[in-house]
Amino acid sequence: MMGEEAMDFAGGGMVEAILRDELAREERALGSVVPVLRHLLASEGQTLVSDAILARVRGMLADLAAQMLAVAEGRDAALRMSGAGDTAARDMLANALAGDPALLSFCHALATESQLALRLQQRSGIDPVLSPLLQELIASDMPAIAELAMNTLAAQSRFIQSQRRMELPLGELPAELFHALVAGVERQIDDAAGIARLQQTYDEGASRLGLLARLVSTMRRGAVAALALDHAGLALFSSALAALARQPRAAAVIACHEGQGARLALGLRAAGLGPEAIERQFLAVQPSARITPGIADVSPDQARLLLAAGQAG
Repeated sequence: MMGEEAMDFAGGGMVEAILRDELAREERALGSVVPVLRHLLASEGQTLVSDAILARVRGMLADLAAQMLAVAEGRDAALRMSGAGDTAARDMLANALAGDPALLSFCHALATESQLALRLQQRSGIDPVLSPLLQELIASDMPAIAELAMNTLAAQSRFIQSQRRMELPLGELPAELFHALVAGVERQIDDAAGIARLQQTYDEGASRLGLLARLVSTMRRGAVAALALDHAGLALFSSALAALARQPRAAAVIACHEGQGARLALGLRAAGLGPEAIERQFLAVQPSARITPGIADVSPDQARLLLAAGQAG
């Protein structure tokens, strides 16, 4: 079925060929991120790898390790390590966590998001926590939406603070990563009761990403309003783009990064935006970049197919 759809628009010609080539180049660049991160995280040459994203990824892995060690000691994970004597054990566990490509990719996406949010605030005055759209949702006359928006605001504020401290609370992991992490270290932890408590208190829907996804879902057709970056803010924009374009949120965040213009243009088209709206968001995210001419000739369905084919490749 998918192959037949691809055949239907394959004759569209030059625009699709250009987009496919650009997306393939961006996928190759993105595909090198995890191997490079793993190499740099293992490097002793700190002065050569003092990049902000690398530092945040390293900090998040160390923080996850510290929380798991706290659980191993029978304490609340939020209390982290009990003292400097745990540093060697923490670093050893953090190095082990760095071997997980899925976890590394997730941390990279979070670090990228926080860096982009700071850049957008400095360049365009876009508040990384309270956007105009979030303010409107908080003021909604529907109590359920207003409460969800308030909880999202609090979670986004915690995210920005955690990123400044280079921390990643266990509860902010997606379910598959949380359970994989717990299962991976469970054999090394004698406190079965502590592991059970950790699992019982975990609620993916209460995490920042869970709250953002729920908020976008409650907006229904109005979610398209979140595709205005200056109005929605990066966090809500990324979640709406992911939902409407039917792609992973991490991919939506990465699309806002320099050098990922084809991914962004295709994502916005897949989300249903027309060429003028795409150009406005494109310029807001990447002012110096050029949008691929002819993006209007690609339908939303075709854009989704191109994105899916690029991710599969």
